Amino acid sequence: MAAASGGGRAAGREQAVWTRATLGTSGRPLDLLTARFDRHRYAPHAHDEFTIGVCVAGAEVIDYRGGRIRPGPGSIVVLGPGEVHTGGPAAADGYAYRALYAEVPLLTEGTLGGVPDFREPLLDDPELAAALRLTHTELSVCPDPLEAESRIPWLLTALAHRHSSARRVCDTVPGADRVAETVRDRLADELLAPPSLTALAADLGLSRYQLLRAFRTSTGMPPYAWLAQYRVNRARCLLESGHRPAETAALVGFADQAHLTRWFRRVLGVTPAAYRNSVQDARR
Repeated sequence: MAAASGGGRAAGREQAVWTRATLGTSGRPLDLLTARFDRHRYAPHAHDEFTIGVCVAGAEVIDYRGGRIRPGPGSIVVLGPGEVHTGGPAAADGYAYRALYAEVPLLTEGTLGGVPDFREPLLDDPELAAALRLTHTELSVCPDPLEAESRIPWLLTALAHRHSSARRVCDTVPGADRVAETVRDRLADELLAPPSLTALAADLGLSRYQLLRAFRTSTGMPPYAWLAQYRVNRARCLLESGHRPAETAALVGFADQAHLTRWFRRVLGVTPAAYRNSVQDARR
């Protein structure tokens, strides 16, 4: 997958839309690209980061390492830093993909052996492809720093574990319940401006990957999902007391009403407005 030179629409259905997510409140930015091309072909070029893409429609042809690969829908492509490649449609109906550009450290958390080597650039892993696509889509809409920091390193470590030369470190964290409790308390106390996972991990003497592993082991979910559900429960109380959804979103730390609505529906199955109306109707 190649990086487009800019955003916006080109001829026909061609488009390339960039979004930038930040991993944590003080983390480095991560570029996300959503693209659709019918005719555009990239000139030979390389990136400083790993290029990780998921083909979502059509078929692409990529010249890479002296050969040619042909991603199709649901396949993952991993191109190494500094590796020259091209890209273009394999057929007249074009192709669409989502890509992210990850610096090397994001693929070395939870691994040993230096920079991961992906001997096969074209990967067949439907479960991981679906998770990468969903994460890319949701972070492109709402690039929440804690959500990005919870999801991206975890998925990229899984990618390295499953498909590269990197060796897995021991990921058993003693006292996982204690770690999770400490993290939950900090997130709840700092609801409107939660600390980064990197900062929390440093305070606990852990790596970010170890913190994520411990939290998931103890709670069954990543930190951002726990915080979102905690915020939803706080939002319910505010809606019941008469607050409107837009102001409620700000009071519990969601980016905006749409962010609140997305999580409210996931947790409770209804929109905040519908919930507020039903509660008020019941009181009449």
